[in-house]
Amino acid sequence: MKEEKILSSVKDQQLIKVRREQIIKGAIKLFKEKGFHKTTTREIASESGFSIGTLYEYIRTKEDVLFLVCDSIHEQVRERIAQAIDLESPSIPNMMQALRSYFYLMDEMQDEIVILYQEVKSLNKESRKHVLERERDMVGIIEDVINTCTEGKLSAKEVSLLGNNIVVQGHMWGFRRWIIQKKFTLEDYTEEQLKIIESSISRQLS
Repeated sequence: MKEEKILSSVKDQQLIKVRREQIIKGAIKLFKEKGFHKTTTREIASESGFSIGTLYEYIRTKEDVLFLVCDSIHEQVRERIAQAIDLESPSIPNMMQALRSYFYLMDEMQDEIVILYQEVKSLNKESRKHVLERERDMVGIIEDVINTCTEGKLSAKEVSLLGNNIVVQGHMWGFRRWIIQKKFTLEDYTEEQLKIIESSISRQLS
């Protein structure tokens, strides 16, 4: 199931994109305050700035809204990494810059990340499968960066474990913020994580 398969009675793709971005923004605010189950579609419509009738022109169910929120998280990660990495000049410093951008994105999206961890279980089997596939895609983006910038010198297992660790380290800034953010600024947290990552890669390459 992909985003474009969520039915809409509107044919204008640009309008669909704009309206769904409004829905995502409104839903995130409400899910953060009340949780997925206690939030109504009428509240989502109101927070998004339009009527319940208009809302149903762009989605079918409240579950579709949660799906859009989850999909938005993964798409933004893909775009941010693509913007930050210069794969024509691969190097460890280049990789660190891309990962720094990833950690800062996780700070911007920490509410979305918390929602993702808390509410993905509320999706139906097909939607949950898609969200998990997008999660694997996110790890895959990081793995591609690692492979390119280390010139393929790490084994597939090393790259896979490192990629998964980096994704979780980014997520941890949000879902462990109740303790992590009391001890670290974002800059300190990012720099410490990058030191750990760079040290691990150096040991594996030596």
